[in-house]
Amino acid sequence: EHSTERVTVALDPYDTPAKAKIFNEKYNEIGFLPVLMVITNDSDQAISLADVKPEYVTQDRTKMQPASEDDLARRISRPSARTAPSPLPFPTRKVKGGMRHEIRDEIHNSRFAAMAVEPHTTQAGFLFFDISGISAPLAGAHFYLTGVRDANDKELMYFDVSLDDYL
Repeated sequence: EHSTERVTVALDPYDTPAKAKIFNEKYNEIGFLPVLMVITNDSDQAISLADVKPEYVTQDRTKMQPASEDDLARRISRPSARTAPSPLPFPTRKVKGGMRHEIRDEIHNSRFAAMAVEPHTTQAGFLFFDISGISAPLAGAHFYLTGVRDANDKELMYFDVSLDDYL
């Protein structure tokens, strides 16, 4: 919370099966951690999120940016070519995989995409971080948010949220 600027950032990791039930896709099973980010602006002027930079930093100081919609689509679709020999004399390889339209819409509609937060309002959405290969992604982790600007285009002090406190 930045009490002087009256802006608050809150995070809620969706790391449990009970929380993850809101999604059609099981993001945790494919190596992504959905994190709900909520930004509240209690000031009398709008704040800009056009240059915002969210960053997830693990316990061993690995820095990660949120996954793009394309990153999520690639992991979900998991395309694989059929390698069984074809009875036809010419080579054919059909790539199986793809992403259902409802999953594509879910990703598009749930992602944090706000460019500003009007006075006395809140914006929220999900950021998806690739945590594949990390055994305890929240232990000792931090979330940094920079690039939040006030109505005078002055950058606010960065936000530092300890995810270890969540545990």
